Amino acid sequence: MKANHFIFNSKESISGNTTWTAPSNIALVKYWGKSANQIPKNPSISFTLSECITKTTLSFKPKQAAIPFPSFELYFDDAPKPEFDPKVHAFFKQIEIFVPFIKHHEFKISTSNSFPHSSGIASSASGMAALAACIMEMERQLNPKITNAYFYQKTSFLARLGSGSASRSIHGKATVWGTNTCYEDASNLFAIPLDDTLHGTFKNYCDTILIVDEGSKQVSSSKGHQLMQNHPFAEQRFEQAHQNIQKLKPILENGEVDDFMVLVESEALTLHAMMMASNPYFILMQPNTLEIIKRIWSFRKDTQIPVCFTLDAGANVHLLYPENVAVSVKNWVDSELTAFCQNHKFITDKVGDGIKMV
Repeated sequence: MKANHFIFNSKESISGNTTWTAPSNIALVKYWGKSANQIPKNPSISFTLSECITKTTLSFKPKQAAIPFPSFELYFDDAPKPEFDPKVHAFFKQIEIFVPFIKHHEFKISTSNSFPHSSGIASSASGMAALAACIMEMERQLNPKITNAYFYQKTSFLARLGSGSASRSIHGKATVWGTNTCYEDASNLFAIPLDDTLHGTFKNYCDTILIVDEGSKQVSSSKGHQLMQNHPFAEQRFEQAHQNIQKLKPILENGEVDDFMVLVESEALTLHAMMMASNPYFILMQPNTLEIIKRIWSFRKDTQIPVCFTLDAGANVHLLYPENVAVSVKNWVDSELTAFCQNHKFITDKVGDGIKMV
């Protein structure tokens, strides 16, 4: 399939509003490095989350002729957020060829997160996924004949153009994005769901996110992806990701929790190792990140409870574990790990179902 499959030629104007929620996601096999138009250098697999969501309301009306495109006002938590404007502006320009009707509208975007922004939880993923869903709802109003399958596929396609990982926030409970030899329907243009092959153990998997740092990251993910272009270990990393997709597929299908923990932790540490070996190099983990990781390993060894960690491009730690040990993990987090979290803050989350219309 080619990108022009998603072009919808309409110049109609309508008025209205629509509200969608979109979840963040946590990659198990990491995507790090991209080509033009947000094409990934390697495939990735992620869990879709449930509680870490962005809620976006898009209000639209016909644009006055004299107003340049794109025309929008953006509010985050009910207040103007001008620092978000350049990314949204770039997103509208990137997608206009596929949804040309947006050039004939003015927009008001009202958005909020249920979790800290820019701190290593994929807020750009949920944010762009929610906005893409709103725009696709506009297209559905203009073209009611589109199928649900097309709606979700194009939403993933559009979201990818705003944030690569946003493509994985459309579906639940697990998704794969990027061509590979294991999933023949996988595409670089959009993510596909893995629900039909996902073992029941992983359909209810839990994710407790330990907020080591609520602040913005020192280096954006976009900058980190750019640094992969001349990275000395880039090709080896891309090949490793393909190999780990091959390893993870039977693990997810068969519910092999022990093998899951080894692969997921290795992927997380590899991601941060690539950052530390970049030029310029950078470190997003903090001392409390490392302390939490050491305590996870000790707890798992002492109790045999299958809890592991993964990391996004930030300092926060995602604890991943089966639902049947949730009470034990919660007690341990309360008694031992919150001391290493900023303001003792953590988020209790689990595998979820993707975008939803409000």
